[in-house]
Amino acid sequence: MEIDVPEFDKIAREVFAPVYPVIAEQIKHKAGITRGTCLDIGCGGGYLGIAMAGLTELHVYLFDNSQEMLKIAAQNIASRGMEAKVQTLYGDVHQIPLDNGSIDLAISRGSVFFWEDHHKAFKEIYRVLKPGGAAFIGGGFGTPKLKKQIFCEMQKRDIEWRERTKNHNSDSNLMRYRDVLQQSGIPTFDVTRNETGLWVTIRRKNL
Repeated sequence: MEIDVPEFDKIAREVFAPVYPVIAEQIKHKAGITRGTCLDIGCGGGYLGIAMAGLTELHVYLFDNSQEMLKIAAQNIASRGMEAKVQTLYGDVHQIPLDNGSIDLAISRGSVFFWEDHHKAFKEIYRVLKPGGAAFIGGGFGTPKLKKQIFCEMQKRDIEWRERTKNHNSDSNLMRYRDVLQQSGIPTFDVTRNETGLWVTIRRKNL
């Protein structure tokens, strides 16, 4: 999918900024993983991964298939003085350039809806997870209050945005992700949806 990178990042910074630390805190609480290595898939400007690095002792890879996005992410790393904990990584979720069992925590907000082959992508994420590792993949807004705030602001900018987001969190996506995960042979997963969004959770059991 072709996107206007500067405009996309502007919205992330100006509209979605309050969401990332809230979602990072929620993932930290649910995953219980605060050390090791984290992969932020489809990171864009890196806001979720940077928030996760700030809350934990995780070393974070900001992973995206857009070099232009990764340049913005690198600037954000530098401006926050987080070079020791965060680095960029170029590649595609369908062929993650990391070894088997090398990641403790995989996270992604917003990119799953644009993946071309969910079967392949979910299998790749599972492949790179360490035993005991977990992945949180979805499109939430953190809290109902933040969701309402963002919807109001986005409607001012794009009247079609609400309908597109509704499709992202649809019953068809919920069922499709469940079916794909089951067909992929991933043994431990969950697909949930609440008033703030849809999330896929994958866990790799300890050996």
